[in-house]
Amino acid sequence: MKFNVCSLFSGAGGLDLGFKKANFNIIYANENDKDIWTTYEKNHHETFLDKRSIIDVPSSEVPFCDGIIGGPPCQSWSEGGSRRGIEDHRGQLFFEFVRILKEKQPKFFLAENVSGMLQPKHKSALDNIKKEFSDAGYDLFFKLLNASDYGVAQDRERVIFVGFRKDLRVSYSFPRPIDFNKRKTLKDVIFDLNENATPAFDKVKPNNNLLVKNHEYMTGGFSSIYMSRNRVRSWQEFSYTIQASGRQAPIHPGSPKMEKVSTDKFIFKDGFEYRRLSVRECARIQGFPDDFEFFYKNVNAGYKMIGNAVAVDFAKVMADSILQHLHVRALVQEKSDLWVKKRAA
Repeated sequence: MKFNVCSLFSGAGGLDLGFKKANFNIIYANENDKDIWTTYEKNHHETFLDKRSIIDVPSSEVPFCDGIIGGPPCQSWSEGGSRRGIEDHRGQLFFEFVRILKEKQPKFFLAENVSGMLQPKHKSALDNIKKEFSDAGYDLFFKLLNASDYGVAQDRERVIFVGFRKDLRVSYSFPRPIDFNKRKTLKDVIFDLNENATPAFDKVKPNNNLLVKNHEYMTGGFSSIYMSRNRVRSWQEFSYTIQASGRQAPIHPGSPKMEKVSTDKFIFKDGFEYRRLSVRECARIQGFPDDFEFFYKNVNAGYKMIGNAVAVDFAKVMADSILQHLHVRALVQEKSDLWVKKRAA
């Protein structure tokens, strides 16, 4: 049996792709950013994409489904963003997710957000969000997880909210991390791309002469904020978090670690080439397959789509976990119904 899922704040569909790999059907997606529409539609042919703002979408026009998934905008909670949390318009979009959830009442939901929402300054807002999920009729389970613990070659901490409708009485447990020696490194996922990356034209314009789709990187200077930390991880390590900005992309692991010269100031070592990871390298680290093509007129839009996505392999782990709990619950219900029938007989 396949479960049908609706995706909100879908972006390029990293979360959707992970759920599809776990054998869920994504029957509906909503994404209001026009720079993403072509990428989503070209790579998710079977899913209807609603391009309206979620604010303008009546719940009656969202299909009935078994689950709702999504990553409401995270900039207002982010360390690198405004950090205004729920006071920011983008933070309030979390409640649009809850609105649809409350009115459609699917069996489960999954929502993802940045670790910054766990900061003490956001405690009252987070408590409010948890209460909203409960009032919507769901048993809530949430936890801070790192994608590197689940086979993703990247340090990427995210808060994951999982909920099951209260009448299902599901006692959910988050998936256990994999063994450390089974975790992927940068060498495992991007080493074969080492020789053929191409700089973007005029720093950010797409390069049409690529052997590998999207294997181009942004050029240009680095901000003082960027140079305040080492931005290089070696081949044998996990990547730093893939950010939603080309200017913040990590440096390729073929270069040596940056050299610290004073407090909050690093420099590149002389005699070595330092370049940003390409769009395709970032996509690989996030788990997108090479036949998943990103469409953009500015290379930074490619980095943004990828950095805002949920890592695909991590999404599949979460989807597999939810599926397992749904199957267990269905089995319990089946045994209960059988017991009732026997008593009635």
